[in-house]
Amino acid sequence: MTSTYNDIRQAIEARIATEMALAPAYPVSYENVPFTPSSNSTWIKAQIRFGSNSYATLVGPTTGSNRQSGILVIDVFSPIGVGTGANLTISERLKNLFDREVISQIIFDAADGPAFVEPAAPASFFQTELTITFSAFVQ
Repeated sequence: MTSTYNDIRQAIEARIATEMALAPAYPVSYENVPFTPSSNSTWIKAQIRFGSNSYATLVGPTTGSNRQSGILVIDVFSPIGVGTGANLTISERLKNLFDREVISQIIFDAADGPAFVEPAAPASFFQTELTITFSAFVQ
């Protein structure tokens, strides 16, 4: 059982960091961590959005569990004018990390996307977005 929101975050971020350190490697931006991409680089942005929380067990508040839903949003950025190929290849690589997987007792659904994001943010890049819903049990 995943016991805290930070356990969920750490499991997801560790999996992304491990994969993106492999060749070809890409820098990853995480929420609330300083990051400035170089203007001609390809990079990844990972965000975890927690959603609804519901009872999973009907026992006391200190021994019960809740089912926590969430969405993992992964954006891939590449320089403008080099085509869509790099973004799609990296998105597929990331999709394969989570698509219908169970990682540290976090249950991931099938991925949505990648979708092209217009206009990109930041505007000096081409952007695609991959979203994957998940469920975990927290105490």
